[in-house]
Amino acid sequence: MAAVKRGFPPVVDANVRVLILGSLPGEASLAARQYYGNPRNAFWRLMERVLDVSLTPLPYEERLAALLARGVGLWDVIAEAQRPGSLDAAIRDPAANDLLALIETLPSLKGVAFNGGTAAKLGGKLLGDRVPTLALPSSSPAHAARTFEQKLEAWRSLASFLQPHGS
Repeated sequence: MAAVKRGFPPVVDANVRVLILGSLPGEASLAARQYYGNPRNAFWRLMERVLDVSLTPLPYEERLAALLARGVGLWDVIAEAQRPGSLDAAIRDPAANDLLALIETLPSLKGVAFNGGTAAKLGGKLLGDRVPTLALPSSSPAHAARTFEQKLEAWRSLASFLQPHGS
């Protein structure tokens, strides 16, 4: 039986306008104890382009602070699961994070974006129609069906959630 993998706590504050939910951190991220810790994962490069801010040269804690400063929060749909390796297809017996409880604590939240199909499928069931959602192509290096530029085009749609209230 595969070891149980556990995710990280949410990275949020009261100003989060969009919550980006992955499925469950992969091996490299778990080892680094960082969201999107695999250097081949395109997440940080995608967010640099979406937010028009330099993130990749920053230390991890400063990357998180930069996201929060721009209204972006992070978490995962799955709290823990059995999974050999890093592929979402290998996830067994997932236990969900309490997404509904978290979104209730985010007064500025305009929407939730799912990073990849597994997050969208599981997270969509948990959230239903309680908040607008957006399914994005996975930033994972395992998701090679789209080029970086194709992924970026889809990820730019996050901008609709990032406009300040009243805009």
